[in-house]
Amino acid sequence: MKENDFIYESNQLIDGKVKWIAPSNIALVKYWGKKSVQLPENPSISFTLSDCVTETEVIYFTKKRKKEFVDFDYLFEGNPKKEFDSKIELFFKRIYKYVPWVRNFYFQINSKNSFPHSSGIASSASSMASLSLCLMDIEKSLFPKMKLDYFNNKASFLSRLGSGSASRSIKGPICIWGSSPLLKNSNDYYAVEFGRNIHDVFKSYRDTILIIDDKKKKISSSMGHELMKNHPFSNQRIIQSNKNLDSLMHILKTGDLEGFIKIVELEALSLHALMMTSNPSYILIKPETLYVINKIIDFREITKTPICFTLDAGPNLHLLYPENFSSKVLDFINSELIDHCKNRKFILDKVGEGAKKI
Repeated sequence: MKENDFIYESNQLIDGKVKWIAPSNIALVKYWGKKSVQLPENPSISFTLSDCVTETEVIYFTKKRKKEFVDFDYLFEGNPKKEFDSKIELFFKRIYKYVPWVRNFYFQINSKNSFPHSSGIASSASSMASLSLCLMDIEKSLFPKMKLDYFNNKASFLSRLGSGSASRSIKGPICIWGSSPLLKNSNDYYAVEFGRNIHDVFKSYRDTILIIDDKKKKISSSMGHELMKNHPFSNQRIIQSNKNLDSLMHILKTGDLEGFIKIVELEALSLHALMMTSNPSYILIKPETLYVINKIIDFREITKTPICFTLDAGPNLHLLYPENFSSKVLDFINSELIDHCKNRKFILDKVGEGAKKI
């Protein structure tokens, strides 16, 4: 599908209410750097999560007079969040071309997370995905003949304009965002499902998030992406990510856990190496992050447990492991790692199937 395929107009005006939940996701091959507005420099692939979700309700009312801007009020967990208003306003400005009917409505947006903010989980991904799905649900009521593939693709397309990683939070269990010659229907505008040939071990993979630090990041992901424009290693990073994606796509089909561990950890460390070598440079990992990483590696080598770590753009660790090793890994967390977590907190999650209407 092309960009212009996502533009709909309607004169049918109704009031109503919709509610969706969308999960976060954890990238295995990371996207870092943008070509233009919300278009990735390199393809990425992620596990869709199951329990770390954002629930968004949109109540919409028709306006008597059309305006060339979008009217909305936003509540997060029942309270106004002015710092979020600017993000949503920018989102509406970006998507206006593709959903021009929004000017006909006033929106009351209510959202809440099943996980703490600043916990190392991509809340922007789940929140923008759930909001986009609500808008697509409204659009579908205006255009009832809309097909499911179009609905999902456009939801991903709109989500991307709010948060790049949000494009991967519509479907599951594994999604790819970014054009790659390795996957026929992949593109930069919306994410696509990896396919039907996923090895069974990855369909129930576990993700336990260790909360090393719960403070707001000093450098936002948007600023980090911007610093990649003149990064001395940007071209090499594009080559590396495509090579790792190629390897990982094969691994996800064969169930090669040793290969999976190598690629996933390499990607996590490469992401943070890019931050440390940008200009200006910055460090988001904490001393406890490095300590826990070494404990994970030692545990894996001693016990032969196929556990690995990854990181988003922050200090908190995602432990990835097969379902049948859950009890062993939880014993390890409780005996060796929990004292290094902020307030002894960690979050249990697993690979999921994507967003759903409620």
